Amino acid sequence: MKSFVTLLAVLVGLSGQAAAPASSLPHIRHLVYQFGYNTKAAKQGQGTGTTTIDIYGPTADGGLMISGSDFWWNTARARATNTCEVYPNGSVDCADRPYAISPIQLTIFPLLARGYFKNMATNSSATWSHAFTVNAAILPGGANTFANTPYTWKCAFTLHGKGAIAGSKPETDLVQANGTLTQEGGRYFSMKSKIRIAYDPVAKLPAIVSDVRTHYPQTNVYNNDLIDLQLIAVSPPTI
Repeated sequence: MKSFVTLLAVLVGLSGQAAAPASSLPHIRHLVYQFGYNTKAAKQGQGTGTTTIDIYGPTADGGLMISGSDFWWNTARARATNTCEVYPNGSVDCADRPYAISPIQLTIFPLLARGYFKNMATNSSATWSHAFTVNAAILPGGANTFANTPYTWKCAFTLHGKGAIAGSKPETDLVQANGTLTQEGGRYFSMKSKIRIAYDPVAKLPAIVSDVRTHYPQTNVYNNDLIDLQLIAVSPPTI
């Protein structure tokens, strides 16, 4: 890992009601993604690993509780499990200790929101947008270093469906997304994100994700993060 990021936070607009603990909600799905951080996703190698995700819900306010654990290659155990509520538009709120998600989870959690790809249901060439917020401390592993304090970030993305990917099995649709993440307060950092997604319309999941985040202002020579993800296990296959 060439660079480190600490503790990014973004406030989500919530109702006053606290979300139910994940353990008290129905378990919907179990996912495993192979990841690469500043490298391509692979079974082994520096910067690679797997992210295990469990999805529970729905919550009373319409969200999902999502728990993620990163297993980095050549380490004895997973890093701490992070549990956050994810809303239909992609907003993420990690309101309970340790208030954290990893850089990998920052990419994938919003994409698992119940309504994130709903426009693809009737038109694989649709264009749509999402404006959302994320409340989560990002654990070390990114281009900038943030203080140990929650910050508010606002996120805005435009997504373009590009139709079926030729030769993909199972068939997936290409989605290209461009967006910004803007910090409110603190030092007013910002990021630009370019994402390519192979979306599985049957499983209703992103099957392959490549996210390049560019950090501003540039504070060192490593101001880009690459997050590469491939779905390798899902249970149940469809919902």
